[in-house]
Amino acid sequence: MNITLQDQQDKKWMRLAIEIAKRAELRGEVPVGAVLVRDDQLIASGYNLSITLNDASAHAEIQCLRAAGQVLDNYRLPDTTLYVTLEPCSMCAGAMVHARVARLVFGAHDLKTGAAGSQVNLVQHSPFNHQLEVTSGVLAAECSAQVSAFFQRRRREKKAEQLLKLKSINPESE
Repeated sequence: MNITLQDQQDKKWMRLAIEIAKRAELRGEVPVGAVLVRDDQLIASGYNLSITLNDASAHAEIQCLRAAGQVLDNYRLPDTTLYVTLEPCSMCAGAMVHARVARLVFGAHDLKTGAAGSQVNLVQHSPFNHQLEVTSGVLAAECSAQVSAFFQRRRREKKAEQLLKLKSINPESE
């Protein structure tokens, strides 16, 4: 197996994105993390904050792109690579195109709303004036497991809440 320097860098940065996703989970957010890199140097990072901020646009990628714009004092982010643990949605994909991100690397595919190949491919849509290079499936098992475990736990918690409500309504139903 020939592991390239690019493969090693992709895994290194994806591991950081996975760690950053844990910050979202600690806040009760869907654990998605993103990091933006140029020349193997971290520019910015972000994680989901939609619930915390009551802001549907506060996805990890958007948070990361906003932070990078501040760091670089420019909304254009050429020659950068965005690493994200979950395939971007259409909103995030559009923001990457507008920001002129050069490359997208993501872990898990999002079969419901993925806009980098799973449902649509906005980041490589030829009529647009910019397309991104895409590498998918980097540390996919770890990224997928992180999101899946979160939703499994959420379902168990909701089920437990429903049982408590039932017991409070009818305490003799044990």
